[in-house]
Parts: sequence; C-alpha cells; structure tokens
Amino acid sequence: MPQKLRDIAVKTGEYLDRQSGQTKARWQNVGALMKSDDGNEFIILHRWFNPAGLPNPENRDSVIMSCFKPNKQQGNGQPPANGGGYQQPANQQPQRNQAPPQGQQSYGAPDPSQYDTFDDEIPF
Repeated sequence: MPQKLRDIAVKTGEYLDRQSGQTKARWQNVGALMKSDDGNEFIILHRWFNPAGLPNPENRDSVIMSCFKPNKQQGNGQPPANGGGYQQPANQQPQRNQAPPQGQQSYGAPDPSQYDTFDDEIPF
C-alpha cells in the first residue's frame, strides 16, 4: 500500500494575525508526495488545483509548492516556523469561493451557481 511522505501546500496569501499582530502566510493543501510499494515516489494533486489561480505579484513563470511532514497539525492551519509539518485540519474542505478578509484580493475561481439566473428550461 502506498505511503504518504509529505503534504504538498502552496502559499495563497497573507493575513495579519489579530492576536500577535504578525503577518502570517495562508496555506492551502493541494496534494501529497507518496511512495509506492516498489519504492518509487509519485505526486498526487487535487483535481481542483490550478496554479494559474495563485497570486503572482512578481509575474513569475513558476509556482513554489512546499512539502511538509504529514500528521503534525498546528491547530491554526499553518506550517510551523521550524518547517516540521503541515496538515489541513480534519473535516475541513478547501476554502473556495469565500470572500477574502478586508484589504485582501481573492484569486479563487468564481462560483458558477452565482451566474445561473435562468428561470426557464432549455427548450430542446
């Protein structure tokens, strides 16, 4: 059975922590680095993940994907400062199509249901 070696996460933005007043990174888990029974490593990415949707203020051609040890939950959804690990909190789905905190720009895909304003059925 394949073994999970690392969680793969991308930085999707930053926010100001109300308690400490520090700027912190907002991370999203997008997949995992796995090891098969025969020792080969492979990556599984969530199908919804599209790197073109990530913030790109410096107009770079590449995306940084960070690897963190799994099962080291921090409780706040953030990787620890020592780089020890990251895990998305249990029972939490990716946060998409939600309004960003004030003063921050959203880069997520729009919710298609907000454009479905047709009251009638297709006539064919």
